[in-house]
Amino acid sequence: MSYPIRGRSLRRTNAQRASWYFGIIFILIGVLGFVPGITSNYDVLYLSGFESEALLLGVFQVSILHNIVHLLFGFLGLIMARTNKLARTYLIGGGIVYLLLFLYGLIVPHHSEGNFVPVNSADNWLHLILGVAMVGLGLLFGSRSVPGRTSPA
Repeated sequence: MSYPIRGRSLRRTNAQRASWYFGIIFILIGVLGFVPGITSNYDVLYLSGFESEALLLGVFQVSILHNIVHLLFGFLGLIMARTNKLARTYLIGGGIVYLLLFLYGLIVPHHSEGNFVPVNSADNWLHLILGVAMVGLGLLFGSRSVPGRTSPA
């Protein structure tokens, strides 16, 4: 049984849950990118650019800009998890953004001015996985509504 809050159900669709989980994960990643020890080479964490040689978990190249983008992307996921339609938009749209970042990482040489994000090979693979997972979940969950409801949220 669901109890409405201002016309909304406490029950969430799978798309809403996925959007919320991705949001939490991106916020966690964004915060961890600012933690020395979890981010190695912290003394060379720069605002942006390939010169930022800081590595989250010793693997993923990060910068202050990169970490802020993760935080903003995370908060966007939490906000868009409010409705099924917004959650699907976040999953599919965000997945497309990550697939574009994957292509960006393949096209732009890693040690060039064009690599302002910055990304390395590990980031590229992660962006591909995230992009496919997010788009896939957004499409998989479709416009199904919470069981027992007559219209999609």
